[in-house]
Amino acid sequence: MKKLLSALLVVAMLLMGAAAFAEDTFEIALVTDVGNIDDQSFNQSAWEGVVEFAEANGYTKAYYRPSEDSTTARMESIKTAVEKGAKVIVCPGYLFEEAIYNVQDEYPEVNFLLLDGEPHNADYSDYKTGSNVHNILYQEEQAGYLAGYAAVKDGYTKLGFLGGMAVPAVIRYGYGFVQGADAAAAEMNEQIEIKYWYCGAFSPSDDIKVKMSGWYSEGTEVVFSCGGGIYLSACAAAEEAGAKVIGVDVDQYYVSDTVITSAMKELKHSVVLALTDLYANDCVWPEAYAGTTATLGAADNCVGLPTADTSWRLNNFTVEEYEQLFEAIKSGEIVVSNDTTEAPAVTNSTVDYQE
Repeated sequence: MKKLLSALLVVAMLLMGAAAFAEDTFEIALVTDVGNIDDQSFNQSAWEGVVEFAEANGYTKAYYRPSEDSTTARMESIKTAVEKGAKVIVCPGYLFEEAIYNVQDEYPEVNFLLLDGEPHNADYSDYKTGSNVHNILYQEEQAGYLAGYAAVKDGYTKLGFLGGMAVPAVIRYGYGFVQGADAAAAEMNEQIEIKYWYCGAFSPSDDIKVKMSGWYSEGTEVVFSCGGGIYLSACAAAEEAGAKVIGVDVDQYYVSDTVITSAMKELKHSVVLALTDLYANDCVWPEAYAGTTATLGAADNCVGLPTADTSWRLNNFTVEEYEQLFEAIKSGEIVVSNDTTEAPAVTNSTVDYQE
């Protein structure tokens, strides 16, 4: 009897251990870049997409936060996710480009979804996207166009563009902003002014705030802040000046009452779209996805301005007018240039490109 009880106890313990292990494995994983899943930016939006898809379809999910801001730490978090059973790992942001370049061959059975970047080595001399990787880029120029057009239609004639580093995505935002503002000015037969500057950073600083305070004191009414945390410097200057800011990437209405709208990338929707097609193909990237980069925009409902009542702080330009503009871009009636090599031609704008 004692032997039978002992045997039953061992079996029970093994079953409990197996159950605990099963509960501790997660099929869909997200690794954060810098910050956490409540950052109101890339991490949170991408995680919301993971949660929506996983919960709607009955899959387990988890997120992993690197111990520091480094490629090595991101690779360690990817390794942890794999060890915890991840079949899919979502990586939000260009900071993962080198990490995925390094691990894609090490984990050929794991599917990687890279948002806003493409895998490359440390010195950018080699780009490689394996068949287990799918990259998503965005048509930032379209989102920038919508923001610039809306601002001018709302009555602003002295605008500013504050960019972070002059990387292609930021340039596309900025040049799109100029195109949209100039198009609206031409329609209204107005002449507008745009100050334009790359600060060379993605973090807030006193120097950026001083620069923005100078712009506002010179008459700038609204600044499109585009690049990581630099919006904090723009908002601080705007609050002191009684001026306005346009947010970027996600709906940043919550940051400050100075934010009148945001030029957004719909990361949540992008993640859901990609995971839906992945799982429809037995959790293997379909041929159109495997080793490829998709560039998503208005046609995919993956860029735009927020239209919720809490976010719409434009007084003259209406949601209905915005939706008409969006449809014109979506259909191809309006084409926004994505050229980053030359500044866009303008007819009704004076653009002050500052060093």
